[in-house]
Amino acid sequence: MSTLPPCPQCASTLTYEDGTGNYVCPECAHEWPVAGGDTAAETARVWRDASGNVLQDGDTVVVIKDLKLKGGGGVVKQGTKVKNIRLVDGDHDIDCKIDGFGQMGLKTEFVRKA
Repeated sequence: MSTLPPCPQCASTLTYEDGTGNYVCPECAHEWPVAGGDTAAETARVWRDASGNVLQDGDTVVVIKDLKLKGGGGVVKQGTKVKNIRLVDGDHDIDCKIDGFGQMGLKTEFVRKA
């Protein structure tokens, strides 16, 4: 069994962990995060291209292999440059607009940073 930290306000050792990622002190009702810091910053998503480079919104990427489009829309050729990407959560990591094809979603494993 792991030992829980004492309450930072009243130093009580009766603290417990609730199911939402916080410690709670039953004596003074103080709550604080389990991680001890800003949990949003610690769990921030990082998108990486096929080479391992970190991607950000607005970057330009290059397609590294031919991608067949669903619905018989054609093929996005290897070497196609995609400007001003937008990173999103979902099954496809990148929302972009490709000249000649329009709006589409790409996976980061098929692009590299330009």
